Amino acid sequence: MATKEEDFRERFVAMMQDLHANGAKDQEAQYLIGSLASRLMDKTGAKSWAAFKSGLGSFDHAALLTDFEKQGNKYHRDGKRKHAYAVQVLAMSVIAPSQTDKDVVSGNKLLDGIINALVTIFRKAETATKLN
Repeated sequence: MATKEEDFRERFVAMMQDLHANGAKDQEAQYLIGSLASRLMDKTGAKSWAAFKSGLGSFDHAALLTDFEKQGNKYHRDGKRKHAYAVQVLAMSVIAPSQTDKDVVSGNKLLDGIINALVTIFRKAETATKLN
């Protein structure tokens, strides 16, 4: 029987592979990830996704994961697959720093960079929309 850490590693690796293979082609999913991460970062004034995560206290960390679970499940029930996917990506990113597996640790750094890039793209699009 797999441990929680082994199970997370398998799901994390699968999510990263999917993000690379499919998420890179899906502008709506990219927008949703960038939008949600941007809103969360704006609430705390964090300059990066990694800074947002590292600034979470244990209570905020647990509350955020609970919110992700509830919202992700609601999106799934409502047939909003891309919304649920965005929540899943961010949730796994929040969990990843607590893992010790070397693949998860290195993948988490890569994922932080991807999320930061999507936040930048989202914010540029929002600024362009406001200017028009």
